Amino acid sequence: MTYYKYLWLLIFAAACQQKPTTDIATDQTSYFNWEGATVYFMLTDRFNNGNSDNDVSFDRTQETGVLRGFEGGDIAGVTQKINEGYFDDLGVHAIWLTPLVEQIHEGTDEGTGFTYGYHGYWAKDWTALDPNFGTEQELEAMVTAAHARGIRILFDAVINHHGPETPLDGIWPEDWVRRGPTCTFDSYAGTTACNLVENLPDVLTESNQSVDLPPQLVEKWKAEGRYAQELEELDAFFARTGHPRAPRFYIMKWLSDFVTDYGIDGFRVDTAKHTEASVWQEFKAVCAGAFEQWKAAHPESRLDETPFYMVGEVYSYDLHHLKEHDFGDKKETFFDNSFDALINFHLKTTAEQPLDSVYQDYATLLNGPMEGYSTLNFMTSHDDGSPYDAPRTNPYETATRLLMAPGAAQIYYGDESARSLMIDGTQGDATLRSFMNWDDLANDPETKLIQAHWQKLGQFRARHFAIGAGLHKAWAEIPYTFSRDLTDGTYQDAVVVSIATNDADQDQDLEVFVGTTFSPGTVLFEFYTRQEVVVSPTSTVMISKPGRVVLLEGL
Repeated sequence: MTYYKYLWLLIFAAACQQKPTTDIATDQTSYFNWEGATVYFMLTDRFNNGNSDNDVSFDRTQETGVLRGFEGGDIAGVTQKINEGYFDDLGVHAIWLTPLVEQIHEGTDEGTGFTYGYHGYWAKDWTALDPNFGTEQELEAMVTAAHARGIRILFDAVINHHGPETPLDGIWPEDWVRRGPTCTFDSYAGTTACNLVENLPDVLTESNQSVDLPPQLVEKWKAEGRYAQELEELDAFFARTGHPRAPRFYIMKWLSDFVTDYGIDGFRVDTAKHTEASVWQEFKAVCAGAFEQWKAAHPESRLDETPFYMVGEVYSYDLHHLKEHDFGDKKETFFDNSFDALINFHLKTTAEQPLDSVYQDYATLLNGPMEGYSTLNFMTSHDDGSPYDAPRTNPYETATRLLMAPGAAQIYYGDESARSLMIDGTQGDATLRSFMNWDDLANDPETKLIQAHWQKLGQFRARHFAIGAGLHKAWAEIPYTFSRDLTDGTYQDAVVVSIATNDADQDQDLEVFVGTTFSPGTVLFEFYTRQEVVVSPTSTVMISKPGRVVLLEGL
């Protein structure tokens, strides 16, 4: 044996010793890129109850259908989990909350059981928080707590409609909303100039006609003693922007106030294809201006120079549609000067497709015709009736497929704990919206193991924006091994990931080929099992008792 070969073996043996883990999970880069971000999406009412005093508001006490009433989750509960480090442990870059604005006070029964606006999509007053969700002070505390940990906040924005008409809440005037027809989805007009569903009054977003405030708001604000203040702010907004006092611009002003007042970092836009694409260009400009105004007023609180972010829900959008949506008789882009990304409904349909075909496909699109824009992948959601793994039979594979995919990733609350998506007695999408299963996380060993897998992948992803935003290169089929590398200005990042180890393989050593990503002799850290390895002269590393996924990074 030559001296150099003997020396290399000594280095390899020493490097294979496990590395202490004290600083691994908390080591974060200052670089940020929405194209590789991880977003945690929750129904605010179903996540965590931090303040039981606000569980009932506006006498919302009528018996509801299963999971169709308020369950107690609130802003204070989100803050509690932020401060506990729950989102840090998952590697979350941003938290997306369902709308927090005041909901209609009464409920409706559309054949699925009596329902209140627990989900947040039935606005009554865009200028106020719903007391069931919390107070302005609690909202400010939540955003401050998130920003202190480098976590960004996304709110859900609804401009398409207000809440259903009820005897108590009424309906807004005819120069504000249309009462029909119901959308047919077979043309541009049949998707935009119509009611999304029969009971949702559709805002006349195409109108440039100046309108007065709805009498319901005038009466409400006067009773609350803030009518004059709201008028003064509206006058200032319209004077500054030059926009007509058309319905959509009122709502844009009210929503952008959350940016100006609290410094939220972006919006997820609901029902985007049911409103003219030009509306989102206008909305982006209003919000971007509000964000710059907030940053100028709070220089000590700004995270960085990242612009205001908008991701749209164009229902059924597939990354392969690229920048356009085909309405049948017309195509529209939802990217230019508006959305930074659209939610991708494709990944959840890929269960029968090999990972490499999906990953190579996505990377080619995102680094080609979609260059400069992104997509937000998901596996489960609050209103998609065909989730990736409804019975939660394989939460480990779900995590791996999602969190290692090119593009941004959306974790739906409870994905990381296999929260049930099949609840007895529910109607429609209520089955997707059970309360977060904290008891399982506290008491069930298997649930803890599932969460640990999501945490390891999430933390690795948080450390490496190359995973979501980098170039993809496959190195081996068995075990399936690939690299991702990203160069963005002075930021450089590269990783190697290997996905093939099943339960039976985890007691065996595994040789992983790293290609040209890392040079022979380079010391690497395997993040999943916390061990150091050295790249051999044949460009391989030997992993001792690998975990479900091999995650390799440079030291």
